[in-house]
Amino acid sequence: WKSERAKVHFRESQRRSLTGEEELLTVSHITGVTKRSEKDVNMFMAESNEGYKLVAPDDLIINTMWAWMGAMGVSSENGLISPSYGVYSPVSEALRPAFVDLMVRSKPFVAEATRRSKGIHSSRLRLYPDAFLDMRLPIPPLEQQEEILSEISVRTQREDELLQKNACAEALLREFRSALITAAVTGQIDVTTWGNQGQ
Repeated sequence: WKSERAKVHFRESQRRSLTGEEELLTVSHITGVTKRSEKDVNMFMAESNEGYKLVAPDDLIINTMWAWMGAMGVSSENGLISPSYGVYSPVSEALRPAFVDLMVRSKPFVAEATRRSKGIHSSRLRLYPDAFLDMRLPIPPLEQQEEILSEISVRTQREDELLQKNACAEALLREFRSALITAAVTGQIDVTTWGNQGQ
């Protein structure tokens, strides 16, 4: 894979909301970019979102203050974000947005972002635009990006199915446990001999 600086593929966006009425977005190292209304956020809310940065689909958003934790991702919709965040619009077609979303939250990328961040303490590090735009990004051929995304999708679906099966099994075991307790309390089974059945 070749590698190129981020500035080849992204430009910092400074478009601002005139009304602040667009959908407010947030960024997490776990879920990437999501609607703030869908998150349980207890942080201080500004009186107005006027002047917040506008976000378009496929824009990369980086939480300048939490980049060292991997708080970045690609937006799938229009909205707005705090002015303290970095918003970077793609200027090439060499990277699939979904691939960028996975890449920027990967451990190697976060480690490099942390190395390039500035601050007097680890919890006060900031990843400024010039530092991000100077980072070198891996640029796989588009076909390989699609293959990677497809493989991750298959694995994610498999893991989701296993989680669902585990949840069902847990519910059944809880139900069985409750039935056993009820049967023991009401005398339907003899607890002193029940465990020896089948021996």
